[in-house]
Amino acid sequence: MPNPRPESRPLAFVSLVSLGGGLGGVARYGLSVLVPGAWGLFLINVLGSFLIGVLMGTVPRPLVRAFFGVGVLGGFTTFSSYAASWSWALLATPVCAVLAAFLGLRVVR
Repeated sequence: MPNPRPESRPLAFVSLVSLGGGLGGVARYGLSVLVPGAWGLFLINVLGSFLIGVLMGTVPRPLVRAFFGVGVLGGFTTFSSYAASWSWALLATPVCAVLAAFLGLRVVR
């Protein structure tokens, strides 16, 4: 029997995304304490994007992707924070993050 889609298990999907988001947010906070300011936000977003690329290239299971991709890495990356203040990161982060996601996908394929 095929594995049901995540939409058919909304409680499991939402629970995994919520738990992962909390863990990702704690990881983001920890890294932002170690590397504060624009460099920290840049590192968080580029690293998170790279890991999303790796995840999408290696994990076929929807609930695992939901936990790690949408939850942990979605909570870890912080594209809204870097846009709150003007700096070099405002322009560099989106470009580097997209390139990092493609690189992550390419590394595992």
